[in-house]
Amino acid sequence: MKTTQLKTVLTIAGSDPSGGAGIQADLKTFAAHGVYGMSVITALTAQNTMGVYGISEVSPAFVAKQLDAIFTDIRPDAVKIGMVSSGEIAEVIVEKLLEYHAVNIVVDPVMVSTSGAKLLSDSAMEVVKTKLIPIAHVMTPNLMEAEVLTGMKITCGEEMACAAEVLAQHTKKAVLIKGGHFQDTSDDLLLSYGELCWFYGARIPNSNTHGTGCTLSSAIASHLALGYDLKESVRKSKDYVTGAIRAGLDLGSGRGPLNHMWQK
Repeated sequence: MKTTQLKTVLTIAGSDPSGGAGIQADLKTFAAHGVYGMSVITALTAQNTMGVYGISEVSPAFVAKQLDAIFTDIRPDAVKIGMVSSGEIAEVIVEKLLEYHAVNIVVDPVMVSTSGAKLLSDSAMEVVKTKLIPIAHVMTPNLMEAEVLTGMKITCGEEMACAAEVLAQHTKKAVLIKGGHFQDTSDDLLLSYGELCWFYGARIPNSNTHGTGCTLSSAIASHLALGYDLKESVRKSKDYVTGAIRAGLDLGSGRGPLNHMWQK
């Protein structure tokens, strides 16, 4: 019988029952890129396209058990980390990823939902900043998250570059700041090993962008697992997300999800 091997990618994130963000978006993205997806759930949320109505955290001990189960059986070729709602859970994730020598770690520092709900406690934010991000291969904050992490106001490309320098100097890792919240453009900036690289994109007239950050970071992890370098992984991932937005899926009564399978 013919056997098949796939590259493997793990998402460590919260659950979105409406399917647009969180582990549901991550697993769809993995499937769209032909990699085998696995998930460790950090929190259950009650949310949909209109907002977040509740969060129930998974215990740190059970997060650890999930990570043990994954790494002792199907080792990930890349890891994407999304919603980490408590400092204790963040500590466990750092401990386990170091224990198992995880590679190609992409941290999407999810702090606030698109609807404005706070998803990260102050204690978790400190651990994410000082311990989790420094073990990542790349971090992918949006403009608001970059402002929180740096204490800087970001209103233009020059300020994006300054913020990226600050974050890279602090973490010693690559930084991708996403500019999708600018009104006129959707330009992203990667700072890696001292090199600045812009990924330009026009704004697409589609307000259905729920889960865009989750999808981009998962696509980057997928491409890293497939063997692409970081710059090419970001380029391919931005193209994928752009296509998923441009596909014009319209579901729900609020800010709807992307079409993750637009290429199929």
